[in-house]
Amino acid sequence: MNNKKTISYFKNKSILITGGTGSFGKTFVKKLLEFKLKNIIVFSRDEKKQEELRHELQNSKIKFILCDVREKNSIEDATKDVDFIFHAAALKQVPSCEFQPSEAYKTNIIGTENTIDAAIKNKVRKLILLSTDKAVYPINAMGMTKALGEKILQAKSNRIDSNKTILCITRYGNVIGSRGSVIPRFINLAKADEPLPVTDLRMTRFMMSLNDSVNLVLHALINGQNGDIFVQKSP
Repeated sequence: MNNKKTISYFKNKSILITGGTGSFGKTFVKKLLEFKLKNIIVFSRDEKKQEELRHELQNSKIKFILCDVREKNSIEDATKDVDFIFHAAALKQVPSCEFQPSEAYKTNIIGTENTIDAAIKNKVRKLILLSTDKAVYPINAMGMTKALGEKILQAKSNRIDSNKTILCITRYGNVIGSRGSVIPRFINLAKADEPLPVTDLRMTRFMMSLNDSVNLVLHALINGQNGDIFVQKSP
């Protein structure tokens, strides 16, 4: 998605990615380096992954901030003079969120609201929330907390001046090969001639690649208006 409109949209802009050392964040940072940006801020709480990414990319335009979206003051400070925010920080593992739903609540709801409030306060031009298909009819803690994060964004989008800040959402299916994805596990089990642990044979999963996920957020950035939700048709 390197058309002229996208290239001009990013020129001399400052970008912040929460959860920037995750599977999406790393792929997206590498994509953004193709554009003539002012800088990229990688915001996450994993110092080891930040160090690995810093050594891998070795680019002076990338700034790393070690912090947590749960800390309101920290995300407020990090978003000053930022043009666009991509909010990817989340607890996304269904079993982990089931075992510790209060942690999912703190990150997926409180952390999301902190990031949105910081964007509004600092007049960030646009924030894209990365959500999930599990938010549509949520039956687990991960889906429930992501759905509430979406509701918070849409409620706030109705009360703000879209000439100052635009808030919108992208919903993902299962990203093939992302950290914690079931596909690498299935491959390893198949190689070991072990059965695949499918909960229900009637289940469906909507699949997309990491490149699909990057193109979806770029589309939302260019085209999104306040409260919009973008869903890519997926096999």
